[in-house]
Amino acid sequence: MEKLSFKIDVFEGPMDLLLHLISKHKVSINEVPILELVEQYLQYVRQMQEENLDVASEFLEMAARLVYIKTVSLLPVHEEADRLADELRGELLEYRDCRILAAKLAQQANGFGYFEREPQELPVDMTYTRLHEPYEIYRAYISAVGKGKRRLPPPVEAFSKIIAHKIVSVASRISFIIQKLSGGGRRRFVSLFEQSESRSEMVATFLAVLSLAKAKRVLIHGDGENTTIELKRGQIS
Repeated sequence: MEKLSFKIDVFEGPMDLLLHLISKHKVSINEVPILELVEQYLQYVRQMQEENLDVASEFLEMAARLVYIKTVSLLPVHEEADRLADELRGELLEYRDCRILAAKLAQQANGFGYFEREPQELPVDMTYTRLHEPYEIYRAYISAVGKGKRRLPPPVEAFSKIIAHKIVSVASRISFIIQKLSGGGRRRFVSLFEQSESRSEMVATFLAVLSLAKAKRVLIHGDGENTTIELKRGQIS
């Protein structure tokens, strides 16, 4: 390839520079060798840096992109490099078409002048003239109220049930069951739950029965509604 020479300040951006380099090859964008294009582009960026010019970030970003394409192309499997090169060619085609279209629009606009005048203050009528159905106003109100409430902290009443919630321990229900069965004889299993005041108390009672049965301190007879429970002899405490 012939060594390229170019002016530093003629390119509007990295795409403009790449199109310039491609034109030096005298080939179409789809046939340009991307790897050789990388070296040409980096040569331009280095020349900008040697002349202490401010290198725009977009030029450096494109340089990094081209170097990455070249790097992955050196791998044994370089499908990614082919894909990235095709993407770059597609972007160059789009940029070229935009430049051609912009040139045509500029040519068509040639000869047309522009007019200007001093800014003028326009009268503003702040009267709200739009009409709304009643249901629209109602929905807007509900929506506004709902958003306002969502920004507020929850009221104290919302925590009252949580704070006042009574936690019933299994140990307390074990004592209750032993006391209830200490009179001797069998009692219906469901009778242990008849005076429960909360779900927590019922769960604790059931767990207490399981604990006593596992410890072999109570005997359970029957099944279903006919289930009975009694305290084993010698277990009163």
